[in-house]
Amino acid sequence: MENDFDKLREMFGDKSKESQNTDQNSDAAARGDSVPGDATVVVPAIGSAVKKDSGEPEGGAGAEPENADEASDGSREAEESVESRGKKLLEKLDSMLYNPEKHTGDADGVDDDDDGLEERDFKPIRGRRDGKIGCLGGILYFVFVVSVSVLLACLGWMAATDVLALNKEHMESTITLPKEVFEYREEEVEQSDGSFETETISYCDMDFVADTLKDAGIIEYKWLFKAFCWFSHATNKVDPGTYTLTTNLDYRALVSNMQTASGSMETTTVTFPEGFTMQEIFERLEENGICSVEELYEAAAEYSYNYSFLEWATPGDASRLEGYLFPDTYEFYQGEQGSSAINRFLLNFHSKLTADMYAQADNLGITLHQAVIIASMIEAEAANDSERANIAAVIYNRLEEGMPLQIDATVMYALGEHKEYLTEADLQVESPYNTYLNTGLPAGPISNPGLASINAALNPADVSYLYYALDTETGTHRFFTNYSEFEAFTATQNYTNQ
Repeated sequence: MENDFDKLREMFGDKSKESQNTDQNSDAAARGDSVPGDATVVVPAIGSAVKKDSGEPEGGAGAEPENADEASDGSREAEESVESRGKKLLEKLDSMLYNPEKHTGDADGVDDDDDGLEERDFKPIRGRRDGKIGCLGGILYFVFVVSVSVLLACLGWMAATDVLALNKEHMESTITLPKEVFEYREEEVEQSDGSFETETISYCDMDFVADTLKDAGIIEYKWLFKAFCWFSHATNKVDPGTYTLTTNLDYRALVSNMQTASGSMETTTVTFPEGFTMQEIFERLEENGICSVEELYEAAAEYSYNYSFLEWATPGDASRLEGYLFPDTYEFYQGEQGSSAINRFLLNFHSKLTADMYAQADNLGITLHQAVIIASMIEAEAANDSERANIAAVIYNRLEEGMPLQIDATVMYALGEHKEYLTEADLQVESPYNTYLNTGLPAGPISNPGLASINAALNPADVSYLYYALDTETGTHRFFTNYSEFEAFTATQNYTNQ
């Protein structure tokens, strides 16, 4: 590029003054004026004739043309010469600014397409149109804005239909949130009176919940549901369990229905017969998917239950609830918390208590807890309802006489298993529940009695029986007032099944 400018300076720079002087002298000569004295060089006008042999021009500096035709011919020749020179200058300028060889892919600098080009078919310098988009550009911009707006509106509508459950096809599905996807933390929780207490707060894995709801067809967009749960702090508002949910529930309703005691939580009906021990009750709960035995024992030992009939007990020992898990038919939630399941039994027991029961216990000189212990032995021993009051009478009579109760069911409770017949070795087991070795009542209830046994314990029969024995033929008990009659009857029975 620098060489190109050097050529331009050579053409227009150094010779510009000389060209101007030459043009001025030519004009002066044409007019017949004399050249200024300081001009040492006289350049003849383009197209003029010079006679070299005489050294003088034919007309002289101030000579007039011989006629008008000669002047006219000279003027035309001068114009043609100027035009020709200007054309050559333009061609040279074009060749300097635009080199066709630099704009072709031919290695030899020859482009076959150049053969058909005519002079000025290309314009190396073109005008710019910055800032001019025109009508078509405006239309395209408008179409783009409308398209983006429509797309965003569609996405917003799709999100709204899922969040708000709009125009969704009705479908019902059951999901389960196991305890394994929950994290439990001990936190200080403010109470209604302004005080703080340490409570166990559960936090659910919302990724698992979103995946489960998506797989069940309840929601469409997992990321949207997780975002909603994050903004609404729903991680600690969901409980373990089995829930039946529908597509008619919006996100907020879904969270509300995945909580204990909600209308969507699946329930299981479980029946517990009278005389079941706490161990047997807990095992049945676990078998039905309500709660694990381990969690139930932990809740029985540690959880505080606010009932007056448990005022004697202190937390830390699960056996404190033996006898108070009232046998009945219950509706449990799948995956229900252990404390909640246990509370159902205790609440039912509380509902069965009356003021007359407390009064009758006072009349007998016993506490309600002692009445429950006696009722538990009656429940374990009685073959039918007619026997309950007589068995209660035997227990009270023996206690009054200071005799060991010698009730087989207490020994089986101490052994931790039910046996049809006890051996002599079984009767020697060391336990506060062995009523063969110890006098008085056992350490606690040995089963969970029903209402009939509780009433029998509070209303024993007015009889003097001290003994009873099972009649293996009828499956009922025979009652005796003295040991000789009892011994004579048992001699006729085979209690070893041998």
